[in-house]
Amino acid sequence: MVLGPQNLAESLRAVRARIALAAARCGRNADSITIVAASKSQPLTAIEAAAAAGIEHFGESYVQEALGKLTAPQAAGLIWHFIGRVQANKTRTVAEHFAWVDSLDSVEHARRLASQRPYHAPVLNVCIQVNLAAEPAKSGAAPAEVRALAGAVAELPRLRLRGLMCLPPQAHTLEEQRRWFAELRHMFEDLNAQGAGLDTLSMGMSADLEAAVLEGATHVRIGTALFGPRPRRHPREGPDTIPP
Repeated sequence: MVLGPQNLAESLRAVRARIALAAARCGRNADSITIVAASKSQPLTAIEAAAAAGIEHFGESYVQEALGKLTAPQAAGLIWHFIGRVQANKTRTVAEHFAWVDSLDSVEHARRLASQRPYHAPVLNVCIQVNLAAEPAKSGAAPAEVRALAGAVAELPRLRLRGLMCLPPQAHTLEEQRRWFAELRHMFEDLNAQGAGLDTLSMGMSADLEAAVLEGATHVRIGTALFGPRPRRHPREGPDTIPP
């Protein structure tokens, strides 16, 4: 099911209300928290409706699917995040078309993105994805690798290291959710104490955005709460990522 413009606007108001309540609870300004609409598997009409409702940032996980959206005239002016698993054979396309890569997890991929980013384009914003619980079905750097990876990325041209991202294990209580997000926040703070100058914590989705906001999220990646249940992908499409 794809929500129409009116229903999508109502969903966005509900998401913003949830963010505002969580932000007020911890003394934060809700305007400091950016909604990244996780638009993978959504049609261009849904993205148009979300943009008309005020969303500027969109996250895509499947490179080939994303190209048809972000190159459309209707997508002009929108900010596109690659939030899927980075693959070596797709880095050129990602480097050429996206403004952000939220899911960087290796020096090899960072070097490819840096060398393939067009010189006429602004620097590519990147976040390091951290696999907090070493879950085999999810990509991401191990926590012990993050400091060295951050240092290596910071030295590369054409990239700007902005922060950290995570897809934590499923948790059923606010306290359990906050524990994982707090772990990422501590890594973020440790890196900044070493002079990293990070400003982005990309964490929290439809089911756990309150916990993420309480622990300092600056970007929340929202799909289902905005668009409704995700449409099935066509079986012939090759996966670019393992969906969270």
